[in-house]
Amino acid sequence: MDHEVTRELAAASAVVGGTTQVSDEVIEKIAVAAARAVPGVAELGGDVARFFNAVLDRVGLDQVGDARRGCSAHVTGDAAVVNLVLVIQAGRPVPEVTGQVRARVTEAVEAYGLRVDEVNIRVDDVEMGGSATPAG
Repeated sequence: MDHEVTRELAAASAVVGGTTQVSDEVIEKIAVAAARAVPGVAELGGDVARFFNAVLDRVGLDQVGDARRGCSAHVTGDAAVVNLVLVIQAGRPVPEVTGQVRARVTEAVEAYGLRVDEVNIRVDDVEMGGSATPAG
């Protein structure tokens, strides 16, 4: 009887086949967290996204949509393409900031086992020391 139990446990621990898919949204969250950690990145998202975020801040919903704002990603198989929209702090060299963002995003996404084919960055605005939220 003990021999049968041992055989059943061994069969249960065998590798099971199947597929694993990582959603675009997961990569977007990882990329946003990595980009926000780079010195010189003031904010993520274009003018409209930042405007709506400011409105949400005023009504107490400041965390709604923040996790992926300013980022889109597309995962195909084991590779990802990441697109970011950044606001940088005034006085920071764009090539330096964007180079660090690319490096950190690539490192963060690859830590989850995916390959990064591209990190495309659009610098949408510069923060001049006040709020990066457009007036209006």
